[in-house]
Amino acid sequence: MARGQNGAMTEQPTPQQLEVVARIFDLLGNPSRLHLLALAADGERDVSALAQAAGVTLTAASQHLSKMRLAGLVSARRQGRRLIYVVDDPHIVTVVRQMFEHIAPDGSLAPDPPLDPSIQGPAAGRL
Repeated sequence: MARGQNGAMTEQPTPQQLEVVARIFDLLGNPSRLHLLALAADGERDVSALAQAAGVTLTAASQHLSKMRLAGLVSARRQGRRLIYVVDDPHIVTVVRQMFEHIAPDGSLAPDPPLDPSIQGPAAGRL
């Protein structure tokens, strides 16, 4: 989870990592904000297109995107008078996609993948 001084992975996350990850998950605890992030992870869009696709007002979308921009989850660039938003961190894109792959369209948890016999211990069954 965490990287030690030698760069190797350690078993437990650091308190600093826990704090930052908790803040990010808290930020993503709002369904509209999470929807906007998922849309921005699919490619560049301006705030109007994001608001319309997410079914929120332009004001709400702007506020949500501003918070996510301050947290480093989305980036924005100006194109004329418009702000174009995108998730350009591949880790965030991967996490967002994996979250939605794990949840079925009806909101239930997606079934776990078949057990991988080559994996032993607590990670067994997880890919």
